Amino acid sequence: MDDRLSAALLELEDEINWDAAAMLEQAVDLERQAREIGDELLVARARLSQANLHMRAGDLAGAAARIWKVHQWAVEHEARQLTARTHLVWANIHRHLGDAAQCLEHSVLSVELLDDTATDHMRIWHRAKLADALSLAGSMDAARLRYRQAADLARRLKRPDLQLAVLNNFAYAELAAGQHERAQQVAARLQRHAAEHGFELDAALLDTIGAIQIENGQFADAERTLMSCLDQHHDGSQDDADALPEYLLTLARAQRGLMAYARAQRSLNASRRLCAERELGHVLVRLHQEQAELYAARGEFAEAFAAHKEFFAAHIKQHSIQREAQARTRQAMFETTEARQEAERFREQARRDPLTGLRNRRFLNEQLPGLIETDPELTVAMVDLDHYKRINDRLSHEVGDLVLVRVARLLERWLAETAPGGFVVRMGGEEFLLALPGTPVDRATGVLDDLRRAVRGHDWQPLTAGLPVTVSIGVAGLGDTPNPTQAALLSIADSHLYAAKHGGRDRVVSSMTDSGRTRRAPAA
Repeated sequence: MDDRLSAALLELEDEINWDAAAMLEQAVDLERQAREIGDELLVARARLSQANLHMRAGDLAGAAARIWKVHQWAVEHEARQLTARTHLVWANIHRHLGDAAQCLEHSVLSVELLDDTATDHMRIWHRAKLADALSLAGSMDAARLRYRQAADLARRLKRPDLQLAVLNNFAYAELAAGQHERAQQVAARLQRHAAEHGFELDAALLDTIGAIQIENGQFADAERTLMSCLDQHHDGSQDDADALPEYLLTLARAQRGLMAYARAQRSLNASRRLCAERELGHVLVRLHQEQAELYAARGEFAEAFAAHKEFFAAHIKQHSIQREAQARTRQAMFETTEARQEAERFREQARRDPLTGLRNRRFLNEQLPGLIETDPELTVAMVDLDHYKRINDRLSHEVGDLVLVRVARLLERWLAETAPGGFVVRMGGEEFLLALPGTPVDRATGVLDDLRRAVRGHDWQPLTAGLPVTVSIGVAGLGDTPNPTQAALLSIADSHLYAAKHGGRDRVVSSMTDSGRTRRAPAA
């Protein structure tokens, strides 16, 4: 892994202040660099950052279309930290869609997946976002517990910056829940924390505090807070395009509460101009509503009625736009889900033998190396049908195929009863391989002889018209080779199979049968 690239991606991943356009360009460049050095994990991390930034920029459909491949790669490669991050982005997408249940489900998973590889930022922020999801779902008691846990963790990990961000989300959640006094208590704690650590409250935090003061009837305090908010804000900052119009709208509400109607109107006019310039329909809806409230406060009821009609029309239009955007996002999510399922179906088909339905050599090459590394008691067995050509020549290739399918079922059934954690593979033609984890070669030799008996004793009469079906089996365990690799293990099993064939067939040969002396049970 390139440490420089990894560190650059970590800055994107653990950032809570966003400049989406610039950061998206950086994420695309980091993906290009990761591809050049062939690091798939860094590529996946860069792509997740891109999905997150598309979501932050309001392109939910673009985010949804990008994230599922990253999530699939993370799960397949057991990249636990990356998987946790994908669930957090999924949660945010569902939050924007208004799907509280899915938002909560992904938020829970994003916390459950945290382990020693998680950064301090993840450990704190994932818990804070779980609290956000709980508040969205209406579970404020549970949300409060999670906010407190996240804030305490930030304090213990000496991350006062994240503690400030957690307290901001906590205060906003109380405000959204209509708990204005609780919101004010959290806001006061936030201000004390900022003062203790020398933080200057940014514009977004001041806007939250001002909105809380308004709901508690503290209009003069709110106006002062919002004036400070505007001083903090400046064009070209990393705030979103709707930030300044939002701040002006909050200021107008405070000024209306003070009955400073002229100042309130000037604030609304400034917000309206910005909404028109930046095409901020979602802010304009609430601006029309505040304008109607301001007219009514001044006793201008006809104008208030007209403004309310504008508000209602804008609300209907904005609701339609939101529904269309949600529909596009849900369609993108549906299409990616279908694509994922189709890809998984093709992936599974590519690892299955089309005739017998058993796993194939590709699956073996993917799975066996891991078992060799982790299971010292692993045994493999090569199983080959005896005189299979005679079955094809005398009875037809169709009957030969049916015999292969029947043997495959017998092997599967035996494996499920004897070594449930193992697998059976069709290697090609009439040859199969059994992987028996946790089965030392001495025990495997005995149970495989039971398998041999079961194949010979099966009722083949209806299918082969009395022609016998038997198998020869070559067995190898990890202890049979000083160099336990897949190639070495299969080579030993193959040589033991050769010995079984040339020793008379219908028998099992392993290192436990005196290196080539076969054993064969009496005829049934």
